[in-house]
Amino acid sequence: MTEEASGSSRVSVDDERASSKGGRVSIMGWLSFFTMFVIGTDTFLVAPLLPLLQRELDVPLSQAGWLVSAYALGYALFALVAGPVSDRHDRRRVILHGLAAFAVFTCACGLAWSFWSMVAARFLAGVSAAFVSSQIWASIPVTVPRPSIIKVMGYATAGLAVAQVAGVPVGSYLSVRGWQLPFFVVAAVSVVLWGLLFLSFPHVRPVGEPADVVGSYRRVLGSRVLRWSLLAYLVFQTGNYASFSFIGSWLAKDFGASQTTIGKAMMLIGLGTALGSLLGPRLVARVGEQRSLWAGILAQGAFYLLAAAMAVIMPTMWGAVVAFAAALVVAGFLLPVLMGQLQAHAGQARGTVSSLSNTAMYLGATIAGAIGGGLLTRVPGFWGPSVVTVAAFLLAVAIYRGAGALTSE
Repeated sequence: MTEEASGSSRVSVDDERASSKGGRVSIMGWLSFFTMFVIGTDTFLVAPLLPLLQRELDVPLSQAGWLVSAYALGYALFALVAGPVSDRHDRRRVILHGLAAFAVFTCACGLAWSFWSMVAARFLAGVSAAFVSSQIWASIPVTVPRPSIIKVMGYATAGLAVAQVAGVPVGSYLSVRGWQLPFFVVAAVSVVLWGLLFLSFPHVRPVGEPADVVGSYRRVLGSRVLRWSLLAYLVFQTGNYASFSFIGSWLAKDFGASQTTIGKAMMLIGLGTALGSLLGPRLVARVGEQRSLWAGILAQGAFYLLAAAMAVIMPTMWGAVVAFAAALVVAGFLLPVLMGQLQAHAGQARGTVSSLSNTAMYLGATIAGAIGGGLLTRVPGFWGPSVVTVAAFLLAVAIYRGAGALTSE
């Protein structure tokens, strides 16, 4: 074989390998997007249906709120089990079984005959979702090349963002034909997604000796970096939800915004998350993960403060809405960085770390919900939630710094 032919052969092989890697990244990216979109849509689906469900199930509004809490509670509690269990098995099998159960219990929501049967179905749907989404975050670092990890995690974040934008209007539109229809549609889409995952999701088997549930948590919490990083993530999400959860309430309280206007504002804000998750990986690649982490957290906090200030600067709410959207653009590219940082130190306990991070997020949302309402009513404007958010963000950055969370780049 001549040198020219040999060189041509090497180029051909390199091109094939590059093409194979690119195809794998693309497949995992879109599977991650659609999976998180379906799970996220179900998460945001109930909010616009609450007044209708309250009337149909004949319960007071305070009790109807359990339809939201039941899903979150099922997710948060069983995320603690889903991680260690999935670390011991092929993640392909876990995600397929979890999604099948998710489709069944989401369909069961549409078949519910009473308030408590609906609560039970929502709880079990949340349990099933915990076994699905954690597999996505845990599988990405071992199925795509390292330079593409943040990019593919950005696809997953975009799925959640689009679900946030679409969940409210789609749920409202479908409910015109009956409150059961949104649940049946999500269940049907879940069946289609199951088929796509069955055809394309790779086998991700455990490497080495699998640990039991207690052993998995002992290993993760025994790591100083992971222990403090999870605490920092909890503090960050507490601050994040202290502001995000009360945007609609503030717009109604201080600007007299109607439910329709709030819905439009939240769609615009949600588009910020989608934009950040899609464009963020390029910025992270240029700036670096370590700098993106602390700079992103501080920038997001600054935009929340700006939103509070815009109410003083401008007479309408839309200046504040634009500032909120900017904060969510930052959040869109920041979430993959935070998840990637945790997974980088997870070793073989990726499912456990993914589940702990999800539990930290829901716990942060719970804490924020307990304190945010009081801040909004006792402090003028949006200053109460935004100042608490910035304080939490500064504390989170300090904890990340003290933990030495990211290796030098």
